[in-house]
Amino acid sequence: MKRRILISLLIAISVGMFAQDYVPTKEAIARFSKTKTMVVLEDNPLSDFNMTLKQVMPEEWKITPYDFISWKDFEIKRMDSKFSFIILDQVKFDKDKTNAKYNFISLVMGGAALTINTMPDLCSIPLSYYGVGDNDYSYKLGILLRFMQNHVKLLQVDPKIASENILRHYNDNIELLQGKTLYLVANEMAKDVNTLAKIKKVYPGPVKLVSPDDIKQAISDKMDIVFLHKVGPESTKFKARCYKILVGAADAKFYYFDYHMVTSDNPDGFLAKDLKKLARKL
Repeated sequence: MKRRILISLLIAISVGMFAQDYVPTKEAIARFSKTKTMVVLEDNPLSDFNMTLKQVMPEEWKITPYDFISWKDFEIKRMDSKFSFIILDQVKFDKDKTNAKYNFISLVMGGAALTINTMPDLCSIPLSYYGVGDNDYSYKLGILLRFMQNHVKLLQVDPKIASENILRHYNDNIELLQGKTLYLVANEMAKDVNTLAKIKKVYPGPVKLVSPDDIKQAISDKMDIVFLHKVGPESTKFKARCYKILVGAADAKFYYFDYHMVTSDNPDGFLAKDLKKLARKL
């Protein structure tokens, strides 16, 4: 896995980390459809990332031809504009004093960029805090690939979105949560909202507390529910970011996207203030 020190990604544009070097141009977005997408496999052949991508790519990836390559081959092919790449990325943020590292799945464009850091980034999605097992996110990879393709199609229709506040675009979908059931895992919730009784005090919509296996089944069945994809430091106690994404199991749509820094007042989990934000839009 390669390390990238990034200033802006899909989830960073609205939080003061914008840098033009990493934002895809209109030309790069248009060129994507003519590329072959190479999935860069981890050096460990038994990694969940490798096995899951090999399984879900035939089912989910419809937007371009694709193949699988090693990181060694990626170093050769990444300078070729005929290719785009799906990579498991170890990410650190520029000027981040926490020194925290995260795993992202990223779709980047081949071409003349001198380093991996400056390859045009069409879409990057947080998967986990670095050091947390990949089995915590592997069952979500298929639906995240589906979102990634939908995001690229959105950029192709309206390329200027790449340089605007993309979070605002996806958070506008909060209103569409009306009537949809939220699937939440109790241990991914802050303690003051980790039961249905506590949740109902701040959020009036339908909610079900479930297991990760329930979410996996909902994704497989394309149920019309919305689940929480939470990325945080887990039991490491690290003062890092906690990303919170609400994803439609049927439509792969993002209904909410935000993050906070983990502190004693804002623990690693979905917060009451997140639920209140949703409630205000319903």
